[in-house]
Amino acid sequence: MLAARHRLTWLNAAGLRIGTTLDLSRTAEELADFTVPELADGCAVDLLESVLRFEQGERHEGDGVPLLRAMAVSQIGGLDLAPDPVGQLTVHTPQRLGAQCLRSRRPVLLGRMRPADYDTVGPSPEAAELMRRAGVHSYMAVPLIARGMLLGLADFIRAGRRPGFTRADLALATELASKAAVYIDNARLYGRERIQVVTLQRTLLPRATPSTPGLEVSSCYTPSPDPAGVGGDWFDVVALPSGRTAVMVGDVMGRGLAAAATMGRVRTAARTLMALDIAPERVLARLDLAVRDLEEDQVATCLCAVYDPCGSTFRIASAGHMPPLLTSPDGIASFVDLPVGAPLGTGMIPYDPIEYAVPAGGRLMLYTDGLIRSRTADVDEQLAGLLRTARSAPAQAAAVCDAVRADAGGDPADDAIVLLADTVPLGPDGDVYVCALPPDGSAASQARRTVRDLLVKWGLHDLVDSTELVVSELVGNALRYGHAPGELRLVRHERLSVEVSDTGPDLPQIQHAGLSDEGGRGLQLINMMCRRWGACRTPTGKVVWAEQDLPS
Repeated sequence: MLAARHRLTWLNAAGLRIGTTLDLSRTAEELADFTVPELADGCAVDLLESVLRFEQGERHEGDGVPLLRAMAVSQIGGLDLAPDPVGQLTVHTPQRLGAQCLRSRRPVLLGRMRPADYDTVGPSPEAAELMRRAGVHSYMAVPLIARGMLLGLADFIRAGRRPGFTRADLALATELASKAAVYIDNARLYGRERIQVVTLQRTLLPRATPSTPGLEVSSCYTPSPDPAGVGGDWFDVVALPSGRTAVMVGDVMGRGLAAAATMGRVRTAARTLMALDIAPERVLARLDLAVRDLEEDQVATCLCAVYDPCGSTFRIASAGHMPPLLTSPDGIASFVDLPVGAPLGTGMIPYDPIEYAVPAGGRLMLYTDGLIRSRTADVDEQLAGLLRTARSAPAQAAAVCDAVRADAGGDPADDAIVLLADTVPLGPDGDVYVCALPPDGSAASQARRTVRDLLVKWGLHDLVDSTELVVSELVGNALRYGHAPGELRLVRHERLSVEVSDTGPDLPQIQHAGLSDEGGRGLQLINMMCRRWGACRTPTGKVVWAEQDLPS
């Protein structure tokens, strides 16, 4: 009676010592450690490869042996055995008793091992010989089954003067394995859920950042280890006309799949608005309307910045987001002082932008609050830690994220995004050229001469004729519909961009000219000759631009 009560108490204690975490490896280790030395002198736990990939285990019995990997080994001191190394695939040949256990889904018991049994228990002849020398005399193999699925296998051995396993020991081990299998399956389901949420989050984020003149952008997304902690953090990088670059970072309120799905909708709207070459403050104002139109009552923060390589300036606007951090070329770091508007979805607009000059070699860092959020430290203390780290920050965003969390002590249970925008010098021949045009009829001829001379200098002889025609049409439209042309800008990067500004308020549109009409075909020619073209409003008027592919 006393032995039975002791076994029951020991079995109940398994619920406190096994499954303390939702980690497959740790749960397997806890199972092995719990059984030694109370039940066995040695224990090995193997799990199916499909379980380690957070997929389902084996549901049906069969002749084949599924692929397993050694996850945990525990044995008493002085016992010299050679089990399958932890982390490597296990060798379960058809003659091994472990394979028989896996195929039948039933436990195997050897109360007293005979000489021929060692070769059916040991993973190799060398291991079998070591078991003989160590005095191993009893063996059990118990399948790990939960919810009708085979998840793995647990082996038990006894050695020395200890009595061999009995039917009672086998029943106890089977009950323990049943409990542990539920914990292992819970860890599998938890891991699968986290992979699904993180995969959705990563799918909704940009996979690569575009190459733009004067700016090098690197990013890092660090997901939360808890599926419920993965939230709506997002970022984006958009190449704009005239060599400009838009960088955005945002955070949608909430956690889990719902927040990730909402994040995807907000990011799509933000990218669409920014691709239309709208000013950052106007993008945030329209995003506020988009967030308010969502079915759910959502609130989001967002920071939007547009970099112009011509003046090496950032135009920045914030909707309740954490302040960006600017590091000068000499290593001095400081937070950018900008007006912080209300979060998106609250209806508190407008948003006030600022223009900030950043010389070549400077760095603008955008991030989400998960980088510095802490349950024990004040926000100001965390920002001070971020400032310290930024003074000696590494080159890549991933290293910055690790360094900040190590130094500032951010909560690793929250996901975080870091986006670094490093300003770099333009090409030696000048990737961007800007000049003023006269406000009269001589503007077209001057623009053609400028284009011809500059493209010859850049070695783009094949584009001279087509670009002259394009710039003539752009200047002609500015003279006719925009009062007078302002500036001519040419940008050479992965494509050649030509831009003409004017003070007219109306954006140009392609006209459907009749056969007898003398005009109205200029934009049609530009549309056929160029890769793309467009127009956007500016504080003083508008800009019309066109892009051509560079010759291979």
